[in-house]
Amino acid sequence: MSLVFNPGIYLINKPRGRSSFSIVAQVRRLSGIKKVGHAGTLDPEAEGLLIILVGKEYTKKSDEFLKLPKTYEFTLKLGETSTTGDEEGEKTIISSNKPTKTAIKTALEGFTGQISQIPPKYSAIKIDGQRAYKLARDGKEVTLKPRKVTISRLKILSYTYPNLSLVADVSSGTYIRSLAEDIGTALSTGAYCTDIKRTQIGKYSLSKAITLE
Repeated sequence: MSLVFNPGIYLINKPRGRSSFSIVAQVRRLSGIKKVGHAGTLDPEAEGLLIILVGKEYTKKSDEFLKLPKTYEFTLKLGETSTTGDEEGEKTIISSNKPTKTAIKTALEGFTGQISQIPPKYSAIKIDGQRAYKLARDGKEVTLKPRKVTISRLKILSYTYPNLSLVADVSSGTYIRSLAEDIGTALSTGAYCTDIKRTQIGKYSLSKAITLE
């Protein structure tokens, strides 16, 4: 099994329910190479393209990949919020209002271009050396600063209330869960992500990715 992965760049189709670190650990076991990393994490509940770098020559290039723009396809459930911004959190019903497709398109226009975004408190961002999600799970107060991100495309794929599916081209550092919550706020309905799939990182496409199976 140690010959499955040689040093190089691998495009992996990460399944839902797996952490990015668990994929790195699996590739490390399969390759027998200690220096293995990923170029941009995906939440456990997200799926899709994960770039895995195998070998010291490639892991030291991770910053080059981290800065690349990304494309996501994701589905929002309108009318509710979630403490984690996805299916895992505690849900709260906000509104039964059913926005029209025209109203949604108008709201999405406000998120195109450079916007200010607050990352989710359940994220891997470090606060005083600790991951934000760990502090949040421990019941501690988590305060994250807004950051500038760029949304170059935000388009409706399908809409049947309460499910709204979108595709977005975004800059590095954009959080899709935060974008979903902000869209829900703009629509006065609340929203959280039920599905997130990363389909593109720079020139690298999910269509070229392999499964670990």
